[in-house]
Amino acid sequence: MHRILHTGRFLLGNSYQTTWRKCCSSVAKMMQAVCVDKPGGPENLLLRTVPRPQPKEGEVLIKVHATALNRADLLQRRGLYPPPPGESDIIGLEVAGTVDTLGPGVKRGWRLDDRVMALLCGGGYAEYVAVPEELLMPVPRHLTLSQAAAIPEAWLTAFQLLALVAQVKEGEVVLAHAGASGVGTAAVQLVRLFGAVPVVTAGSPEKLKMAEELGAAAGFNYKEESFVQGVHDFTGGRGADVILDCIGGCNWEQNVSCLATDGRWVLYGTMGGRAVEGDLLGKLLSKRGHLLSSLLRSRSLQYKADLVRAFSHRVLPHFSDQAASLRPVIDSTFNLEDIAEAHRHMEANKNTGKIIINVTPQKQETQ
Repeated sequence: MHRILHTGRFLLGNSYQTTWRKCCSSVAKMMQAVCVDKPGGPENLLLRTVPRPQPKEGEVLIKVHATALNRADLLQRRGLYPPPPGESDIIGLEVAGTVDTLGPGVKRGWRLDDRVMALLCGGGYAEYVAVPEELLMPVPRHLTLSQAAAIPEAWLTAFQLLALVAQVKEGEVVLAHAGASGVGTAAVQLVRLFGAVPVVTAGSPEKLKMAEELGAAAGFNYKEESFVQGVHDFTGGRGADVILDCIGGCNWEQNVSCLATDGRWVLYGTMGGRAVEGDLLGKLLSKRGHLLSSLLRSRSLQYKADLVRAFSHRVLPHFSDQAASLRPVIDSTFNLEDIAEAHRHMEANKNTGKIIINVTPQKQETQ
């Protein structure tokens, strides 16, 4: 965005200075953001100049250095996943950047230029975003802001599903579908951190290899083999204690077949469809199985604040510079003006880990 307004030289004295200050003030309150005027394909993502948000009571304005893609972004672009009432229409559920402005009533000791990452309800595809201070986390010191942008949505989702919804216990076997996705790569590492055993499904040998490098004890290519048989072989016929499922409809029978008695099937997405045909209830009942479901975006601010606090205490210290520490997995990086190409990359299911969007050019990024 051009940040200099060329004012005519015929203006003189105080009149010139007043006009110049007004122009600069106007520019300072604007920003670049990705807009969607009409739901549809990636070509409908438009980079525009829009008003910069102003932080409200208890909010912090972040200068965004990087954001990251999520499957929910693709749905919102197509008009299938609108933001909660009162939230920004701009797509983007997570960012990393620096504190630009403290809103009134901020109490938690954030300072200007602090490196932060944040969970959002929307607004991430922009140069600035206003965030309730409860949803901010400090960026681990050895991570760049681009790396940090890969953490909030995927890792908080995985943590919520494992720790709060499924309540995973030490020694349990956890089957994670889409094991090379952002949530999948986070889940594999968290399952290990919690003392349980991760196994995964993925659609290529390369994705399975990545999951196993992160700690997966076994991986099954759902395009070439039955993951049901693989899970039964791995567990000696007992089945998985927990299934993290973002696929839904087309997988239901296989999920129930490989679920252990009294196991927990946690549904958090429906990439494989929402409709179910067949004896789901009867087969689930025969396993005494628990069908649990969860979404994060629609949760209350208090729930998200508690989640961020628990994650910051239990998990964030493990993002260290030690060899065995947790790490965000980044597939690729695009610039904001190439957002449509980034969406096409995700829609083609090419990514292993997170797709990062650099909003501030990398050479300007604060290390």
